[in-house]
Amino acid sequence: MKSIDARGLPCPKPVIEAKKALQVMDEKELQIFVDNPIAVQNLEKLGSYMSLKTVAEKLSEHDYSVYFCREEKQGKKTDKKTDEKRAEKSREQGREQADRQEGACVPDSRDHGKIVVISADHMGEGDEVLGRILMKGFLYALTELERLPETILLYNGGAKLSVEGSDSLEDLKHLEAQGVEIITCGTCLNHYGIADKLAVGRVTNMYEIAEKMVAAGSVVKP
Repeated sequence: MKSIDARGLPCPKPVIEAKKALQVMDEKELQIFVDNPIAVQNLEKLGSYMSLKTVAEKLSEHDYSVYFCREEKQGKKTDKKTDEKRAEKSREQGREQADRQEGACVPDSRDHGKIVVISADHMGEGDEVLGRILMKGFLYALTELERLPETILLYNGGAKLSVEGSDSLEDLKHLEAQGVEIITCGTCLNHYGIADKLAVGRVTNMYEIAEKMVAAGSVVKP
């Protein structure tokens, strides 16, 4: 049985690591270790979504185990050749996802007409330190989606995400490599004195910002 130690990994990495392993592994069972109940709940949802038998166990105060098992449907027996075909298909899906992870350009994976607009370097209101952690997690999660947005539009404080030193710079570069357009408000870069530090995508203006938002089929604002 394959096992993964995801203790200490921030959300949503435990779920992503589990999903990737389940997509490529030949074994029927997977066990993943995490250190908080929220991660357990997220993994249980993954198991339900993938129609897997899922068992969670609390090992200690900060130590949990989540067990996944693929159950064969009764009355349906498969021969060795069928099993091999399924295993190869699963491995191929895993290789495709690995290619995306390595920055391979997959333009047809974009959801045309959908844009993500980010107006701050943090997500939500309240504690800005927490908000920055959430924003980093959100942008990382975008890199793992099967359907990517067509454009990510950064303005006001969001302009700080596309410059040198940004914690999310590598994720934005990864998205750009897959065909996602990354554009940042030039006025905002100038206002914060970081125009010379832009490290991904290109500069835009308020006319284009308004044009893209009005024309978009859907706008996502975290």
